[in-house]
Amino acid sequence: MIFPENSIDKLGFTEVKELIKAHCLSVMGQQMVDRIQVMSNFEQISKFLSQAHEFKNILQNDAALPITHFYDIKVLANKARLEGAFLTEEEFFQIYASLTTVFAVIGYFNEREGQYPNLEALFEHLPIEKAIIRKIEQVIDTKGKIKPNASRELAEITAGIAKAEQEARRKIDQVFKNATANGWTADGSLTVRDGRLCIPLLAENKRKLKGFIHDESASGQTVYMEPEEVFALNNRVRDLEFDRRREIIKILTILTDELRPYVPLLLSYHGLLTKLDFVRAKALFAIDIEAEMPKVVNEAKLRLMNARHPLLFLNFKKEHKTVVPLNVQIDEQTRIVVVSGPNAGGKSVCMKTVGLLQLMVQAGLLIPASEDSVAGIFKQLFVDIGDDQSIESDLSTYSAHLSKMKKFVENANGKSLILIDEFGTGTDPQFGGPIAEAVLESLNYKKVKGMVTTHYSNLKIFAGNTEGIENASMLFNNVEMQPLYILEVGKPGSSYAFEIAQKIGLPKQVLDLAKNKISAGQKNVDTLLVGLEREKKEILDTRVKLDKQQRRVDTLLAENEKLKSYLEENKKVLIREAKEEARNIIVNANRLIENTIAEIKSSNADKEKTRDLRENLNKELQKNTIRPEAPKKQAVDEELKAGDWVKLTDSETTGQVIEIVKDSVVIAIGDLRTVAKRKRVQKVSKSSVPKEVRRNFAANTGDIASFSPEIDVRGMRTEDALAAIERLFDRAVMMGYGSLKILHGKGDGILRKMIRQYLKKYDQVDRMEDEHADRGGDGITYVYLR
Repeated sequence: MIFPENSIDKLGFTEVKELIKAHCLSVMGQQMVDRIQVMSNFEQISKFLSQAHEFKNILQNDAALPITHFYDIKVLANKARLEGAFLTEEEFFQIYASLTTVFAVIGYFNEREGQYPNLEALFEHLPIEKAIIRKIEQVIDTKGKIKPNASRELAEITAGIAKAEQEARRKIDQVFKNATANGWTADGSLTVRDGRLCIPLLAENKRKLKGFIHDESASGQTVYMEPEEVFALNNRVRDLEFDRRREIIKILTILTDELRPYVPLLLSYHGLLTKLDFVRAKALFAIDIEAEMPKVVNEAKLRLMNARHPLLFLNFKKEHKTVVPLNVQIDEQTRIVVVSGPNAGGKSVCMKTVGLLQLMVQAGLLIPASEDSVAGIFKQLFVDIGDDQSIESDLSTYSAHLSKMKKFVENANGKSLILIDEFGTGTDPQFGGPIAEAVLESLNYKKVKGMVTTHYSNLKIFAGNTEGIENASMLFNNVEMQPLYILEVGKPGSSYAFEIAQKIGLPKQVLDLAKNKISAGQKNVDTLLVGLEREKKEILDTRVKLDKQQRRVDTLLAENEKLKSYLEENKKVLIREAKEEARNIIVNANRLIENTIAEIKSSNADKEKTRDLRENLNKELQKNTIRPEAPKKQAVDEELKAGDWVKLTDSETTGQVIEIVKDSVVIAIGDLRTVAKRKRVQKVSKSSVPKEVRRNFAANTGDIASFSPEIDVRGMRTEDALAAIERLFDRAVMMGYGSLKILHGKGDGILRKMIRQYLKKYDQVDRMEDEHADRGGDGITYVYLR
């Protein structure tokens, strides 16, 4: 139940339906959009949402559905149901074209069996009865006209007409030629009058030929005569045409009789076409507003993440502006959100966004919000927006509000959603505030869910002290006096009445007089709220900065741990290789000594021979002796820059310089990064770096000095563009770049949307923005990394 009924119009749902209707291909689809209703059945809502989601996936990621013809075959089927009635040639062609579309669609889904289960359910157990098409094809051609050989009789009649027309033409040409030779004819050629060929004769010569005069010119100087010689032949043609029409009606009647048993099946085909057109329109509208399918739960709650008002989104899209997204949660813990803040700060839009998106979900429509959003099911929706004063009903503005409050309090329950704009206004605030507070307390006692907007301080205080009710405010930049349109849950907001009045230019003496007229307590409350707003913003900015620094510290710690593990692993490998080499040296040395001893024994200790053998031993010893190298002193004035190759002085590790920060150097070692003091690194030539190290480094990161954080993917296929962007993104994250620039062009905006959806899954992405309108606008995306 929705109360009052005009709430659908006030929330913008009627306008949403009109935008969906614009995408329909048929009148039947538009009629189905008109019948969209807000549902409360969980299974139905889930089914309709899934159908729209699957069709949206087809439009964006699959081959186009073969939808070519949409005709209202329900009317034709009902006409064919009547005994003695017959369908025309055009009507049979419409049935033929529609069935061709139906069978092509069924074939499309059969090829993708199981991929779109909710759409497949639309034609489940619906047979492909091609006998209907075959029967129509025997009679109707591809242009929607009856075939000349649809029956033997029709073929004979058609041939007779052609023969008679040919003979009549031959004779009238002969008469016309003779009349022209005698100078009896007027200017012009043979013409048709009353469906019969006639000769234009000068009026004074009309008695020089025998025939029937069918018409004369406006001036009376020319008459149009059908010569006596062709009169009988033309009558024959006319009789044959009547025979042909009677034969066509006979054929169409027989074909209609043959089609009559299939009328129930034709109605089922009509239903499928109508539903497809309807779901297609919903999916196209979802693409327009960049909508997603939220998680639907069978509970009275909601959690909207990055939600946007669809109508506001479309208007801003035309103006190349961006809607500030809304994040709000309403559940058993936070049942009612009391939104306060300055006028024109976005309170009403925030509340209308919640109401409209909830209506859309329960009507089976995808919503412009993150797919992580959660949408519940509410049995009732109570709305109080705008002024409903009525002269006829003798209701003032406040009386109208009170009438609604009475309805809300009496009928709302834990499965109801209430939306109240400017709660309590319309009467003396001294009395309107307490009444509004009592209504709010009553609604909270009944565990009603919802959102209200207000300027009343007593409601803000009541919300702060009551379980189940939560304060929220629309953020406001009190330095520039500009609304930020960001909803912050957890604290009330100031109305900024004096600040806004001052900005508008209200005289200072008037403002001072007004400030003296408000109570000291109220003044302190408002001042406290403004101060809290300012402090909250400073704390928020500081927290964001600290979070960013903490993420960088965590990244560096993780990289250091990885580097340490990498070095430990290399150390073990080097020790193992050294031990193996030492073992080999010892084995070879033992073998050499044994051979030397044997040689000495065999030579009976000959001095010359012994000296030669000793020299041979010394040579082998020299081969395995490591001579300490004097460390090369690095020139003090030697400058390092990004892209230079360096070696750590206390190890043999080689890497490439990424960045120089004061007396520290950021070095890339393979796919790792480390920070070392300037004095601990030694610049080396590129040629001295092993080729394998250079090759691996180039394969992983490319040449850092030549790296560019920009990419142009215009004209690429979506898959190729995403692959190129992923490679650039990986390199930028490893090198610590803060942002990327992606040129994707404008077009229909599909490539831009796919790129942004793809990058959203990475935690390293902080935000994405369009380029300035003068420098490319939404044809360029800036990606800012954390």
